[in-house]
Amino acid sequence: MKQFPILYWPRKTTADNDYQLSRKVINNITGVMPDVLTGDFDLADIMEKNPNATVYYPVFCESTGWWGELLGGVAIVTDKLIISPECQLMVIENEHNVSSRGARGKNQLLAAEIYPASGFFKKMNSGIATVADMLATDAGTILALFSGRSQSQFVNILESTGNSYLGCIGRY
Repeated sequence: MKQFPILYWPRKTTADNDYQLSRKVINNITGVMPDVLTGDFDLADIMEKNPNATVYYPVFCESTGWWGELLGGVAIVTDKLIISPECQLMVIENEHNVSSRGARGKNQLLAAEIYPASGFFKKMNSGIATVADMLATDAGTILALFSGRSQSQFVNILESTGNSYLGCIGRY
């Protein structure tokens, strides 16, 4: 399948060493210089218009809640590339393309909207999933990102505690 790399870059590109290095790394991996998107980012729209695209999404060391805008889409994180101590690229592909060839890793990034209750956290500490990131919402809920091996076990635990599951957004 032909690669269509797209690099999303939310910062100024001029004189940005991480930006230049990101383009070089993507070119080395795919053999093609990526198209670059700046400004507004709608991953669902990008995947709909470019179903064979691979999106490279930078996560900077000061980023929090970077995954929130990925929720609810058909995109999954299939890999991550370390660019520098301050930047890594999340490699995001259409889940339909990945499922046909299999995931690269065993751990998945799993997202859920939860109400912070002690029972939930006790069950999550049982080894099914570990917390990777959390983001509080104005509604008093927490959007939580977990790393785990079994999506079905994760969903069963969530449902048994009465919490909402928003879907799997990626795999490492």
